[in-house]
Amino acid sequence: MISKHSHEQSTDGEGVEVVTNKPYEDPVHGKGQYTEKRLYLNSKLPAWVRGFIPKIFYITEKAWNYYPYTVTEYTCSFLPKFHVRIETKFEDNNGCSLKIFGDKAVPLEDTCYLDIAYDDLPAGYYKKSEDLTLFKSEKTGRGPLEKGWRQSLQPIMCSYKRVTVRFDVYGLQTRVENFVHKNIRDILLAGHRQAVAWIDEWYGMSLEDVRQYEARLQEETNRKVKCKTQSWTGTTGDSLLPIHSGKPLMSRSTSWNTPSETDSCLVASCPAESKTRPRLPSAPK
Repeated sequence: MISKHSHEQSTDGEGVEVVTNKPYEDPVHGKGQYTEKRLYLNSKLPAWVRGFIPKIFYITEKAWNYYPYTVTEYTCSFLPKFHVRIETKFEDNNGCSLKIFGDKAVPLEDTCYLDIAYDDLPAGYYKKSEDLTLFKSEKTGRGPLEKGWRQSLQPIMCSYKRVTVRFDVYGLQTRVENFVHKNIRDILLAGHRQAVAWIDEWYGMSLEDVRQYEARLQEETNRKVKCKTQSWTGTTGDSLLPIHSGKPLMSRSTSWNTPSETDSCLVASCPAESKTRPRLPSAPK
């Protein structure tokens, strides 16, 4: 479903280009899948960010998927001091574990609970077909989600996220880190809503079916993205600034549990200093 989301978000010259998608084996986590992507999204950045970056730049995403544990890292072609790391663990519970990433519990002030059905989200993300308070799966019969679904529904799974952001540039560090935390929260909320709302498309797929589906959408998405980047650079984009995959020390982190109805925890999320965007409730009245 990540492939479908990438395809939807890509247009001529902007979006997600898949560079690598191959099997990978880790001595600790075992067999998995490694992917590397380039995210071209200049026009989607706020004006105060576009003011100090070149017109052509991309963010590199490197992901190691050893389900139920994954690691995703983001670096920037223009800002080597920018780094985002997202660790994910999936567990069969309703988000009740605070020691998911080790023996030490995550401080409550650094924890943000996301309810994929009832949390508000930016107006630009809302689609009625992805509204989980209205959606019902034809293949599984699941849905719509009602108030208190987290406590009453079985089976249930929680996607735990530990998000760490670093931007070591004097005068902009706090503003950029807060902006990134806020926007990642919105992206994760919208993405997990889509994963459920698109269940009839992926339910029953074998791993081979998934790989074929990914390959087809990745090829289509790459054609959309490369159409304009080639006209800008005269190449496929490989002549842009190189990416170094070092892992610098992180400065701030936030852990997010996807499902919840604990409103008080939302206060702990880092507010962005950018302009307030209109937000819609999950379902229209």
